[in-house]
Amino acid sequence: MEFLVSKGDSIRYLKRSLLLVLLCVIVLVCTDQDYYSLLGVSKEASSREIRQAFKKLALKLHPDKNQNDPNAHENFLKINRAYEVLKDEDLRKKYDKYGEKGLEDQQQGGRYESWNFYRYDFGIYDDDPEIITLDRGEFDAAVNSGELWFVNFYSPRCSHCHELAPTWREFAKEMDGVIRIGAVNCGDNRMLCRIKGINSYPSLYVFKTGMQPVKYYGDRSKESLKNFAMQYVTSAVTELWAGNFVNAIETSFASGIGWLITFCAERGDCLSYQTRLKLAGMLEGLVNVGWMDCGTQGELCDNLDISSSTTAYFPPGATINNKEKGGILFLNSLDAREIYQEVLQHLPDFEIISAASLEDRLAHHRWLLFFQFGDGDKSDVQEFKKLKFLLKDEHIQVGKFDCLSSPTICNKLYVYQPCLAVFKGKGTGDYEIHHGKKILYDVVAFAKESVNSHVITLGPQNFPDKEKEPWLVDFFAPWCPPCRALLPELRKASKHLYGQLKFGTLDCTVHEGLCNMHNIRAYPTTVVFNQSDIHEYEGHHSAEQILEFIEDLRNPSVVSLTPETFVELVLRRKGEETWMVDFYAPWCGPCQALMPEWKKMARMLNGLISVGSVDCQKYYSFCHQESVRGYPEIRLFPQKSNTAHQYYSYNGWHRDSYSLRGWALGYLPQVSVDLTPQSFTEKVLNGKDHWVIDFYAPWCGPCQSFAPEFEILARTVKGKVKAGKVDCQAYAHTCQTADIRAYPTVKFYPYQGTKKNVLGEYIDSRDAKGIADLLNEKLEAIKNKGKRKKSRNKVRI
Repeated sequence: MEFLVSKGDSIRYLKRSLLLVLLCVIVLVCTDQDYYSLLGVSKEASSREIRQAFKKLALKLHPDKNQNDPNAHENFLKINRAYEVLKDEDLRKKYDKYGEKGLEDQQQGGRYESWNFYRYDFGIYDDDPEIITLDRGEFDAAVNSGELWFVNFYSPRCSHCHELAPTWREFAKEMDGVIRIGAVNCGDNRMLCRIKGINSYPSLYVFKTGMQPVKYYGDRSKESLKNFAMQYVTSAVTELWAGNFVNAIETSFASGIGWLITFCAERGDCLSYQTRLKLAGMLEGLVNVGWMDCGTQGELCDNLDISSSTTAYFPPGATINNKEKGGILFLNSLDAREIYQEVLQHLPDFEIISAASLEDRLAHHRWLLFFQFGDGDKSDVQEFKKLKFLLKDEHIQVGKFDCLSSPTICNKLYVYQPCLAVFKGKGTGDYEIHHGKKILYDVVAFAKESVNSHVITLGPQNFPDKEKEPWLVDFFAPWCPPCRALLPELRKASKHLYGQLKFGTLDCTVHEGLCNMHNIRAYPTTVVFNQSDIHEYEGHHSAEQILEFIEDLRNPSVVSLTPETFVELVLRRKGEETWMVDFYAPWCGPCQALMPEWKKMARMLNGLISVGSVDCQKYYSFCHQESVRGYPEIRLFPQKSNTAHQYYSYNGWHRDSYSLRGWALGYLPQVSVDLTPQSFTEKVLNGKDHWVIDFYAPWCGPCQSFAPEFEILARTVKGKVKAGKVDCQAYAHTCQTADIRAYPTVKFYPYQGTKKNVLGEYIDSRDAKGIADLLNEKLEAIKNKGKRKKSRNKVRI
């Protein structure tokens, strides 16, 4: 509820409010136990591990299974609240930084499902190793890695999704190594699925770098899925005969790529066409795959002593003398996965870079380096041998460096354990250490992003302590999942701000003293250093939000008010001016959580409402004088008030930018015109003005959400286009005549010299800026059409 408060009534109101807040706090206290401890997971737990832990507890503690326990409901709410917070990237960051105080305006965990839901519907593919469950933070990196992906977008409530699950599991096992099989739970990743245009479940899509996603529409049998997916395996199997076999083997030495050849004879089992094709996909870029029919090429097979069907790997430069099969590896298996693994083991390892040549080689080429500690280091996986092929388009070379050969170099690079890092072709000073999953697709995505971005690894030697140029520094810990999710977004943002802002990351598990010096108490903590000015980033983990934060530092959207400027700008504001003011304390968790939303709201209200903030720790006496008793206290000072001290207090539960903006816009005078059937006909259809009309119904929720947006539109196009609203509940016939079939519906009625068509021009947007841009385009087209008409008339004269 919002209400007008005078200074004399504020004390009584605040006493009631404080009592209400106290009661709310008592009700909302959930637990003093750490959320991670409640679920039995570590702070570095992945989203998948959190889901698995919660499911295990849900099946054990659910009230449906503990009906004789009077505390069952309360106990389940605790773990449900913990899960809802920790599964959400942004809420998890707030919790890690501020604890439960940072979540006081969030209401996750108050509702839960039946026991059967958690048993049968929750996390369908979490226990399937061949299926990679992708979350919002890792989806783009995965599908843009260069590998072929087949992804199942599903909802846990969808019966068809559950029917598909056994087939999808079998399909994943069969295609393992050929295609990455993924799954996205749209119940947990609604925003991702909305962005990807997923509107039905299950939706199956093939993704590959360089091509548009392709949706699968066939039947959901394993064979149909396999046939569809194999269309996008672009590798070929070459048929060999006497004429091209020798040439293929001999030229392999120059190319550095060997051959895996299946010889099909009358005796023994020959690899099937599908198996050969799978191997071609699995070994693409590493090994050529071919086959030979010994029935037609008997002499050649005899020379190679091949009397029964077999498969052999010919490494580059292998000899083909039938008496000494030097270097040729004969394989007895018929299983594609086993053959693939054995061939990988016989492929050469990465080049080891010497300490003497390291600086020179890193200065002239891009490199992805694996840092190891002695020959006994088994940290690498065989599948990483695909990296050369997957990174060749980015001109990234792949190698190894042994830190035991030169500990000084590794210490200088802050490398104290096996890891990998990208060097961007500028020597050892411009590099970034990988902190993600040691999985092929994640390493590929990291390497591609890193070489094209401007984020570097920092330490005491290169930390921007007294730099004149501004820096954005991300203080993080590698074990922290929100930290790892933020890193790709920093890389994206760095590309937009190249030459304006430098980006660096500091590992606080390595440089604990430096982090303590800057009072880092939670991860990630992202700070902009601009000489003596320090600004902490509190927004969401997205490049867009980071860019908005930087833009706000350059052109602040929120005015920092002192007692003097508050009196001058707010209390003595002009008659048509409106102000929103946030009274806050820097130590207050909810205030810190509000700040990024407050700034975002200010940007959205730019030109409509002035937005300010007052630091009540700094100006305690002034805030006390203004009867501010709790933080944050949000007040709106409307235009044309009878007394300067009249204001509206915000008591809404949601403190996100859109909720605050909608509340504030409700206090601005309406610019749009409410139309009746008569005025619609006279002014819109028969008038000589351009009109944009919002057809709505009072009971319609989306209409109520759109109303503030339409008022912004009305103000934006004022003077060019008039804005009107038609109540379709009160004037149903008018809306039927205009062919209105859903609410809200926006239509444009341009004046072009004659009476307008009652149907108007439909506008498929609910965004004020988008509609305004569209209207300006239409007005420009009408203007140009008029000019051409005048020009033709002059020619006739």
